[in-house]
Amino acid sequence: MAIRSFFRVQVLSTPVSDLIRRLTVALLIATIFLAGIQLRRWIGDTTRHVRYQHDIVNGFYWGSEVLKEAHRLSPDEASANSWQGFCRGYLALYDRVKHKAYEKDYHLDYPPLRLLVMAIWAKQVRDGFPGVDDGHPKLVNPLLKINFVCELLSAVAIFLLVRLCVRRSSLGARSSLLHRFSQEQRASIFGLAAASVAWLEPSMILDAHGWPQWDVWILPFYLFAALAALKNRWFWCGCLVAAGAMLKGQLLFVAPFFVFWPLWQKRWTSTLRVLAGFAATSALIASPWLLRTPASWIAIAAVAGISLPVFLKYKVPHGSAWLAGIIGCAVFVIGVFTRGSFAWLQVGFIYGTEHYPYLFISSCYNLPSLLSKVGWSLKESFLSADLGFVHLHLTLQWTLRLLYLASLALCAHGLARHLRDRDPRVLIAIAAPWLLMFALLGQMHERYLMWGAVVSAVALGVSIRLTVVHFVISLASTAMIVHVMLVDKKLDATLPAIDALKHIRPYGSVVVLACVAVYMWNTFSTRLPVFQHREVRPGATPSVSLGPEPEEA
Repeated sequence: MAIRSFFRVQVLSTPVSDLIRRLTVALLIATIFLAGIQLRRWIGDTTRHVRYQHDIVNGFYWGSEVLKEAHRLSPDEASANSWQGFCRGYLALYDRVKHKAYEKDYHLDYPPLRLLVMAIWAKQVRDGFPGVDDGHPKLVNPLLKINFVCELLSAVAIFLLVRLCVRRSSLGARSSLLHRFSQEQRASIFGLAAASVAWLEPSMILDAHGWPQWDVWILPFYLFAALAALKNRWFWCGCLVAAGAMLKGQLLFVAPFFVFWPLWQKRWTSTLRVLAGFAATSALIASPWLLRTPASWIAIAAVAGISLPVFLKYKVPHGSAWLAGIIGCAVFVIGVFTRGSFAWLQVGFIYGTEHYPYLFISSCYNLPSLLSKVGWSLKESFLSADLGFVHLHLTLQWTLRLLYLASLALCAHGLARHLRDRDPRVLIAIAAPWLLMFALLGQMHERYLMWGAVVSAVALGVSIRLTVVHFVISLASTAMIVHVMLVDKKLDATLPAIDALKHIRPYGSVVVLACVAVYMWNTFSTRLPVFQHREVRPGATPSVSLGPEPEEA
């Protein structure tokens, strides 16, 4: 009854009732926010005895290696401890690791921005604890605070996504509780519900504060990139994807989704703007390695000096985006011809795809896990044929990758159609790439379903059935993370739980695949007219297209 009275639409609105309603909403948001903080603290305290320390030690080790490299390249102690010395060590580490590696086994698989964060953290720790051992780093709280900020930003992004898509939708809500609300009010309510579920997502909290890991860092970049695409800010969409990938390379697996999206809408210039933003941001971050000589910087200045007058003279639409993209591409080309270093690419990205040559890592509920049960391996030949002078040899690894890429293209196609039909299932299409990545690709860690579990919270803005599927995915993601954390310590009290989680893995794989199939069906299926929601009355809600906004200036 309290919920009904809270959501009841007032026939005669007064300033006092509006104030009370706003205060109640603010109190509800504050309660959910504080509950999330308390839950994170409780998870952190409760899981101390099973905390997965390896990732903390690994991050601190490579951050300390940056500081050691700074000391090696600096003439004295004062210079080594300065920020100039820190930068020298940071920029030189990739080359040193590459040159000293045995048979290309680098051990380091951190992209540039992630290595930078770990190096700054290690510097802060060593400034406070000069003699700290690499195996027992102190003050992990700064990294946990970054996790917290990224979790909060992800919840805010989900609120904005759900509110935008429900507000633009032409389909009325089925909820008897909310049928009297306007489209704008329902959009905010559904957005708040989805954001609350994402904020309290157990697998994300366990991953970020119980494990802890740094997987959550890339979630805000993906979600805000999707929001930028919906708002037709394609250049900024590419920028966000590139920046996020420089923190964790797994974001590159879902990056093609933002290329397929405008392609299915036959908006070729939008695709190019995504690529321009991606190239410009990647080049900006990698330029210290690529442009190491004065000649390379002079060449870049020449490219900019020639291109800028052309765009100014002809007043090319989106000229700043095209100029940034051209300069970004020029940075990579000039880096090749001036012998710039690409060790950051080899060590930080390519090595990660070869580091674990297995169908799955640890405990995964996905298709590769089921394939391993019947004897398949990652590098096993799936198809071999002679086509004239060409010998075709397709491994299971590349078969799964091609299957995933085709599914990703279908997601983008379904999203384009849902945008055209003003269908809120566009939210499901945005969540599907992360679920497909975990379900189909090999070499997945159990933690990677966490991304899909968080993003699929947008289902609260679509239907109850898909919301239930989201909670099943969330449960599976949490179970896998708990399993690995318990196996790492193997305490006597946790052995029964470990055995139970081990035996349900095949069944969990089937359940997760079924959930992903439901999301995929809702991504590219078309509602029959007889099963569609009734159109919202013109007088009750605004008629807003779910299509992209007008071209950005």
